[in-house]
Amino acid sequence: MGHLRSVNLAHPRPNPAKPEAGQTGIDKRPTDRPVEVRAPGGTVGSGLAGDAVFDGVNHGGDEQAVYAYAREALDGWEQELGRELADGCFGENLTTRGVQVDDALIGERWRVGDQVLLEVSVPRVPCSTFADWLEEQRWVKRFTQRALPGAYLRVLEPGVIRAGDRVTVEYRPAHDLTVAETFRALTTEPELLPKLVDVAELPVETRELARRRTRSGPTR
Repeated sequence: MGHLRSVNLAHPRPNPAKPEAGQTGIDKRPTDRPVEVRAPGGTVGSGLAGDAVFDGVNHGGDEQAVYAYAREALDGWEQELGRELADGCFGENLTTRGVQVDDALIGERWRVGDQVLLEVSVPRVPCSTFADWLEEQRWVKRFTQRALPGAYLRVLEPGVIRAGDRVTVEYRPAHDLTVAETFRALTTEPELLPKLVDVAELPVETRELARRRTRSGPTR
């Protein structure tokens, strides 16, 4: 059974990659206290009480309320990069163990602990803030090529979570579109874009983007 290795909250710091944002919340560190989880209620904000989102144009809001990344993927990156990667260092709110994060279906629902119900919405797309934070050469390209993006989640039922809580898949939709495949469609494999158009569990703007790109013809 999968579980939360850690629940991670932002430690705000200046954002040299995006000075207009002022600060960034990508520096997330594990907390040992219970954390309230609820839908932000719009297009900005984090789903975790005590967390912070500063770039509201690209992060946060109900469709990206919670970000999860698998510890197994971080372990793989540790081997490739030759450095230790602490839980939360990819800016994830939830570091999981034993959860198929990148192979999760869009619209899949996770029960976390006894109260919280989350729904997989869309993959994370790397940005300049992430690259600046990791301080790895050609990081955006490397992360994109690996196609292990982690998953953003909506909050369907609020409650309290803590490190060690079990994660149980309560529902899987009928389609076969995964987080990783969605990411590849949006980045390196535009021929997959038509699969995104009619998946109702994707955010509206993601489906519209796929529709526009499909009409105009995919470009690399």
